[in-house]
Amino acid sequence: MHASVRVVVLAALATCATTLKGGAELRAQTAYVNPHASDSIGTVRQMYNGALTPDLAITTFRNIDRLFPTRIIAHGSTPYPLPASTTPLRDVTFASQGTRYHLDDYLRLNRVGGLLVLKDGHVALERYAYGNGPRTRWMSMSIAKSITSTLIGAAIKDGAIRSIDDPVTKYVPRLAGGAYDGVTVRHLLMMASGVRWNETYTDPSSDRRRLLEVQIAQRPNAAVDLMRGLTRAAAPGSVNNYSTGETQIAGEVVRGATGKRLAEYLSEKIWRPFGMETDASWWLDSPNGHEIGGSGVSATLRDYGRFGLFFLGGGMINGASILPPRWTTEASTPKTLSDGKRISYGYMWWPSIAAPNTVNDGAFSAVGIFGQAIYINPRERVVIVQWSAHTKPSNGEVVNSEDFFGAVSLALR
Repeated sequence: MHASVRVVVLAALATCATTLKGGAELRAQTAYVNPHASDSIGTVRQMYNGALTPDLAITTFRNIDRLFPTRIIAHGSTPYPLPASTTPLRDVTFASQGTRYHLDDYLRLNRVGGLLVLKDGHVALERYAYGNGPRTRWMSMSIAKSITSTLIGAAIKDGAIRSIDDPVTKYVPRLAGGAYDGVTVRHLLMMASGVRWNETYTDPSSDRRRLLEVQIAQRPNAAVDLMRGLTRAAAPGSVNNYSTGETQIAGEVVRGATGKRLAEYLSEKIWRPFGMETDASWWLDSPNGHEIGGSGVSATLRDYGRFGLFFLGGGMINGASILPPRWTTEASTPKTLSDGKRISYGYMWWPSIAAPNTVNDGAFSAVGIFGQAIYINPRERVVIVQWSAHTKPSNGEVVNSEDFFGAVSLALR
């Protein structure tokens, strides 16, 4: 991490500001009350089939805690301050794939329901649409993968996981004797286990949809049993293959190593001490069961932004490191397979593939289907959170989001 970034973020951590945007007094929030609880919602199968109407996508995405049992991620008593910037972002004009756009074009075309732009820890822009607001919680989808991988880092720092090169079966013995024999925690984080997996969201016969059906069935341990029954396609560490199943195993590694539920561990290590303002929630595989490691976190726009600031600051809270040394850099940069091939993937984070010395060089993101993102640009000291309401899991983006994020970062220089 650049020294200037660490200084800026740690300085913000040390400053107990007493105002929010608009001058409202900071205070701990009471138990979360969903302002959209009366919305009509679709089903999770409709979501993955790409069959939601535009309006139903909005109401479903802000009510995902009604789709499955959840566990609360408890918030802190003193919210981390997000003061308004003295130089707010009014508009941005940028080119993407040969066409020029303004901020409002981007928000409309990409169906953005919430956008938060933080520069040096200050709110440069905060926009809501479709009836959303500061108390709205929105689904994360695969942003949850980056959260789960961060909890693995915390468990290593705590000594609960001895080494990133430990076998996953050490912490999830239920997997022993299956395709995950010989797979390490590092392989898991790189999605390079070599275990055969088809991630196609809209194919009812894919492995991803089989995992979804197991979740719908709500049977304890059924997700781990599904993963144990998979077959091997390649040697561990030799092939990168995107797999939501890997993150289910990653969550089980955290639980097996720490003896704690993921939502509780996230609250203990980050959500409460960093100062998240509102309770979040996390999907479970069964009533009072295990969290879904690859999706199902629901939180407010500002609290996703605070998580981005936590990561931008190197995983520090009140001067103490929650993560191993250089973990945030290691997790967010391209990894190398056993044959020496570099992949555009970190530890469940997506590094930018931008050309060297361009604005997005060194940036990285947590990305979720249907258009969700937490973009972090260490050089520019920018965090951007985006909620979108695409009606299809993939390919719903009209304007390239990284082009927009880069343009915003340039505009804030």
